[in-house]
Amino acid sequence: MEYSESLKKNRDFQIIYKEGKSFANRYLVLYVRENGLQKNRLGISVSKKVGNSIVRHRLTRLIRESYRLQEAMFNSGLDMVVIARASAKGKGYQEISSALMHLGKLHGVLKRV
Repeated sequence: MEYSESLKKNRDFQIIYKEGKSFANRYLVLYVRENGLQKNRLGISVSKKVGNSIVRHRLTRLIRESYRLQEAMFNSGLDMVVIARASAKGKGYQEISSALMHLGKLHGVLKRV
């Protein structure tokens, strides 16, 4: 993630949940809030309801990689939290990546080409 850093603090997640806007699709929920910085900050949350640690870490890696490869398409200056839904369990890279891009379009955070 060349242009972004990770969100790690619970306080940051809570602010985004309260003040950010959210859209959801079948596999993911995306919260977005402007941060006033020149870079994006990305947080990923996968609940224990989704599966055991192996499943949760795999989903986390898929989401992070999907964002990393499409990072140049996102506007900068955003805090984003991606939450994986239970239906994302067992899905491949293609489904997760298209779900993330779909949510980016819904939020209007993708750059105009």
